[in-house]
Amino acid sequence: MNIPSELKYTKDHEWVKVEDGVATIGITDFAQGELGDIVYVDVDTLDEELESEEVFGSVEAVKTVSDLFMPLSGEVVEFNEALEDEPELVNSDPYGAGWMIKVKLSDDSQVADLLSAEQYQELIKG
Repeated sequence: MNIPSELKYTKDHEWVKVEDGVATIGITDFAQGELGDIVYVDVDTLDEELESEEVFGSVEAVKTVSDLFMPLSGEVVEFNEALEDEPELVNSDPYGAGWMIKVKLSDDSQVADLLSAEQYQELIKG
């Protein structure tokens, strides 16, 4: 199980990497493993200002569709368009080429509410 220590995590199995007020967001290795083969990533919130916990899109796997939740409040400024043709990147490289959105943060202090790699590992051990 790959849980990079430099990233932050959410209870909804998303990872967050913050650089210069912009957060890159995707789903974790654990999440993609639970979902199985991902066939479609739907994000229709580009250029929208969303609050933390709001749905920014969904990911469709062979067996299920799962909502994607904003880990932080902000404006969705970029969608990983490579996922339109290759949604399986989320399976093969969840922390790299399989990233989903970039968000311009509206409140940096929310980052402190995210889980560390250690806390996330505890969560998934359950």
